[in-house]
Amino acid sequence: MWYYDKKLQYPVRVSQCNPTLAKYLMELYAGADGELSAALRYLNQRYAIPDKVVGLLTDIGTEEFAHLEMLATMIYKLTKDATPDQLEAAGLADGYAGHGKGITYTNAAGQAWTASYIASKGDPIADLYEDIAAEEKARASYQWVINLSDDPDLNDGLRFLREREIIHSQRFREAVEILKEERDRKKVF
Repeated sequence: MWYYDKKLQYPVRVSQCNPTLAKYLMELYAGADGELSAALRYLNQRYAIPDKVVGLLTDIGTEEFAHLEMLATMIYKLTKDATPDQLEAAGLADGYAGHGKGITYTNAAGQAWTASYIASKGDPIADLYEDIAAEEKARASYQWVINLSDDPDLNDGLRFLREREIIHSQRFREAVEILKEERDRKKVF
């Protein structure tokens, strides 16, 4: 089904070890509005959506996994040289005690990812509006982390991811219009 090229969608660089920034990125990784939630949401919703836009959900859901991989790489690079004291100062001691420097599906507050983050109504238009909202919330979160970061290398990758959220939102908006026209023409849904 997929071709894996063994390279990131966009290069990931960081200027220096920074566990605090890694903690912020965990929100984008496995928070309610993070990439894991988005990928699973879209790939789940595609089963109850018309064929005209099912490919869009498949494509974007798959791309969200690429974003998850980029974030995991960022988190790893920001923490790989961190001392236990630095991890503790960043508020990551609990995770370190249980998983070392392994990356886990937790948000910035250390709460485990949950399937309750995924919204799927089964109504194509309602689900697409949920997807637009999810992309806009992710875009805002990326911007907030950029605002907190003083790492120009990291911010380059974060800006790339933020821009992809904008593109996804636009594509979902286009899909809503396609489905509204079809609904109004055929009186379906």
